[in-house]
Amino acid sequence: MQETDKNQSKVEFKAPKKSLKVEFYVGLFTIIGLVSMAYLAVNMGGMRLTDSGYYIVKAEFDNISGLEVGAAVEIAGVAIGEVSGVVLDGTVAVVSLRIHDSVKIREDDIASIRTKGIIGDRYLKIIPGGADEDLKPGDTLSDTESVVDLEEILGKFIHRMED
Repeated sequence: MQETDKNQSKVEFKAPKKSLKVEFYVGLFTIIGLVSMAYLAVNMGGMRLTDSGYYIVKAEFDNISGLEVGAAVEIAGVAIGEVSGVVLDGTVAVVSLRIHDSVKIREDDIASIRTKGIIGDRYLKIIPGGADEDLKPGDTLSDTESVVDLEEILGKFIHRMED
């Protein structure tokens, strides 16, 4: 019995050689999948990591009622950018517009706040002018048209009818 115990204790098991090839490809596939999911999440959320491809122009308005950050900026019904910020400067609202580099805003263009549909969202419409000079990044549009507030107009009309 002792001899069999000695023979059994001398038996050694060799582990098979591991190949890192499979683990490498699984890890690589996992990293590619996570990067792809992060990219899709950022793009679907409308988030921008950089401002490349855009420039900022400002416009001053007396009333921007309902215009929000992220609202579309359009010329002839085509989206050319978005509202990137709104700041109150004294009694005027300064609106920052993020415009595609491929589109040039001229000095005499008119920025007008409009409504999509009867009760839709507000957007900023650029009405082209005839000037030859383009605005540079950071410049301010001088010609603007504020929101036409339907409630205010109806209130004045009703008030006049009472008199």
